[in-house]
Amino acid sequence: MPQSPTSLAHWGGFTADVAEGDITAVAPMVGDTDPSPLLGNLEGSIRHRSRVAGPAVRRGWLRDGPGPSTDRGADEYVAVSWDELTELLADELRRIVDAHGNQAIYGGSYGWASAGRFHHAQSQVHRFLKMLGGYTSSRHSYSLGATGVIMPRVVGTHDDLFKRSTDWDVIAANTDLLVCFGGLALKNTGTNHGGTTAHPARDALRRLGARGGQIVSLSPLRDDVDGNCQWLAPVPGTDVAVMLALAYVLATEGLADLDFLDTHCTGYRRFERYLLGRDDGVAKSPQWASTLSGLPAEELTTLARRMAASRTVVTVSWSLQRIRHGEQAPWMGLTLAAMLGQIGLPGGGFGHGYGSMNEPGLPPLRCGLPTLPQGLNPVQTFIPVAAVTDMLLHPGQPFDYNGMQLSYPDIKCVYWAGGNPFHHHQNIPRLRRALSRVDTIVVHDPYWTAMAKHADIVVPSTTAYEREDYSGSRNDPLLVAMPALVQPYADSRDDYTTFSALADRLGFGARFTEGRTARQWLVHMYEKWSAGLDFDVPRFDEFWAAGKLRLPTEPGLTLLSDFRADPIEHRLGTPSGRIEIFSHTVDGFGYDDCAGHPRWYEPTEWLGGQRARTYPLHLLANQPATRLHSQLDGGAASQASKVQGREPIRIHPDDAAARGLSGGEVVRVFNDRGACLAGVVIDDRVRRAVVQLSTGAWFDPADPADPDSMCVHGNPNVLTEDIGTSSLAQGCTGAHVLVEIEKFDEALPPVRAHEPPVLHRRQID
Repeated sequence: MPQSPTSLAHWGGFTADVAEGDITAVAPMVGDTDPSPLLGNLEGSIRHRSRVAGPAVRRGWLRDGPGPSTDRGADEYVAVSWDELTELLADELRRIVDAHGNQAIYGGSYGWASAGRFHHAQSQVHRFLKMLGGYTSSRHSYSLGATGVIMPRVVGTHDDLFKRSTDWDVIAANTDLLVCFGGLALKNTGTNHGGTTAHPARDALRRLGARGGQIVSLSPLRDDVDGNCQWLAPVPGTDVAVMLALAYVLATEGLADLDFLDTHCTGYRRFERYLLGRDDGVAKSPQWASTLSGLPAEELTTLARRMAASRTVVTVSWSLQRIRHGEQAPWMGLTLAAMLGQIGLPGGGFGHGYGSMNEPGLPPLRCGLPTLPQGLNPVQTFIPVAAVTDMLLHPGQPFDYNGMQLSYPDIKCVYWAGGNPFHHHQNIPRLRRALSRVDTIVVHDPYWTAMAKHADIVVPSTTAYEREDYSGSRNDPLLVAMPALVQPYADSRDDYTTFSALADRLGFGARFTEGRTARQWLVHMYEKWSAGLDFDVPRFDEFWAAGKLRLPTEPGLTLLSDFRADPIEHRLGTPSGRIEIFSHTVDGFGYDDCAGHPRWYEPTEWLGGQRARTYPLHLLANQPATRLHSQLDGGAASQASKVQGREPIRIHPDDAAARGLSGGEVVRVFNDRGACLAGVVIDDRVRRAVVQLSTGAWFDPADPADPDSMCVHGNPNVLTEDIGTSSLAQGCTGAHVLVEIEKFDEALPPVRAHEPPVLHRRQID
């Protein structure tokens, strides 16, 4: 008989029907008013053809031993037993540590992996590697690489911009004007790191509109805001110029709140000299911004006046900082909000990430969540997360980061558990060359992703639905039990079992497990957590039987309201204790690509530059609407969006007509870095000279042996430039790239992205 247990994914709570070892149907958790369509990818995911069925080792590595290899991504594999895999992997880790030191291991493992407080892949691998003696780590994220460095310098925090952001209910009840730079895409509000059980954004925007509140969306994509809004479509990459023009109107028409700027901010007068052009002779006026952005100067002037006359929230999407000089957009957005003087007022102020994830706008928990202890990393070496290719290609090379000059370590082993860098990382051809230089790549994954196909040792992990766990998020009111829905697929194991065996072989098994099974860890973590709470919770067995536990939240928050009320008592974590419109610290670093105040820098990839003469279309590589990153790309929801099996690319009717393109055709998208195929969708909701191709299609090269081979499936990261946002943050810049498009008239190559590689038995030549 099919069962209907409840579980949790990043994109929502759900009830599942299971039969014959797989999920056969899902339904959203009762009470979710706007469930995510991504739940549709779960059906059939357990026994999907792309699952890794058992331990596997790359044929060349098994034959020739560790070392650099250009065969990664094109080689065949050999099936081995778990005992063989454990022995091979433990011996290789010991060899690397003994010969090169622990910093020669890069514990990458960036990615969302799966919801779960115990079986979270990154937590497991980092705990293991720390007990091994440490590893080279990464900082920040591809999503927020620039924000994670600049905002602590400017406002003293990073996480609080999301965790303690202004509540959706406060916005719905008090905001008159919601000005969204980069839009407010509800497709992204389906997900949260540890899972999410409520999706309130759509209803909040409906209530805002019903009350008479208005939305202005500044984005090249009309559907970056659902429903009614004023759509202004600037040239991509010119948002900072637009914000400067709005600030110019506030400054020159006496609309800036000078009292707030004097009492709660520092450095405004220094910034104002730049704004008015007193130092460089260039006034950042609406007329100046119009020549860059394509927006009429009159519209910008009118918008600035409306913002000053209304209770206004200025919000900046995460996508705007995934570009060269990405630090500037959130910094300038905060500066613009400070000039309006409404920061800390209900329904006014600043937001970062509304429409980027289902966290901003949701009340935070009054407590933490159960956590697996990881300990300290004995190795201090780290890189910004988006610098992994530079690290592998240039060991020993110095680089700037956040006021420090560091050097890339010489990595011999890349250890990856959870995540797929072929989704996140820019310039895949360059990444593939970098991965060929190390001795050994280890990947834990349930699926044969592109990263798994570039591994030397492939560890078959279970999915979240083949093991027991519980999960929740810091802005979601439920801790949800996650019972195993089915038995582990084929010969897969959860990562805890794998690492326990490895730790035992390497001599620290007792320290790693502390004598506990996975179930005993769940109980231990829950009991330790609950003992420190100031409210009563049920015993573990009662929680598990109930399936969920409601936790107290802090509703009704307004970002920085306490700071506004008393900037002395609630000083910020900046050197001045205030909002730093001018940062002496950043200025003191002397970077020529990130000054001491927000300013306009010409992007390297934009329609106003020389490069656009050769590649005249600006491609936006944004998050997909039909999956989370690249997760479950083979699922029904994701596959339903494909065009002739390729990722869809949206193009304006005029741009399609100029190239003789029709909807449903396959095109070659290219520049001087690479090429991919994509399926045409003609859509007038896309600005002219802009195309939109989501990230996350599993990388599928026409010739796996050629690092420059065209991706036949539509991964835009074969096109993107691998360069950091600036010397300050070195964040990811992969959201923007210039391309050209042409009809693909050749025979369509097959899509093999979700097919496993050739797998042999133990005997090899």
